[in-house]
Amino acid sequence: MIANLFFIGIGGGLGAILRFGINEIFENYLSLSSPFGTFSVNVIGCFLIGIFIGLALPTKDSTYYFFVIGFLGSFTTMSAFTYQTMMMANSNLIHAVSYIMLTIVISILATYAGAMVSK
Repeated sequence: MIANLFFIGIGGGLGAILRFGINEIFENYLSLSSPFGTFSVNVIGCFLIGIFIGLALPTKDSTYYFFVIGFLGSFTTMSAFTYQTMMMANSNLIHAVSYIMLTIVISILATYAGAMVSK
């Protein structure tokens, strides 16, 4: 149990750092607003979980706790997604609804693509 918490913590820290870095790149170097960074992180995270699922059904070993629960759990940003959607909805409901639909559809497709790539 303690070892699993350690793996989750290390993976979570790394996932959060990478998520922050990707958002910083989008905002500061590509001059794109944060929804683009969040969108990219969610799609990448879904693709990676698809690869993991395709390679082996998740067994609860150290890799599972580190990568799936820790790293991908903090890397993907559904909380940021919902917050940004609410902010968009306040100014442009069509953009908010489009963002929701695009994120869900592309993320599901990315998970499927990840599973197919790993087979």
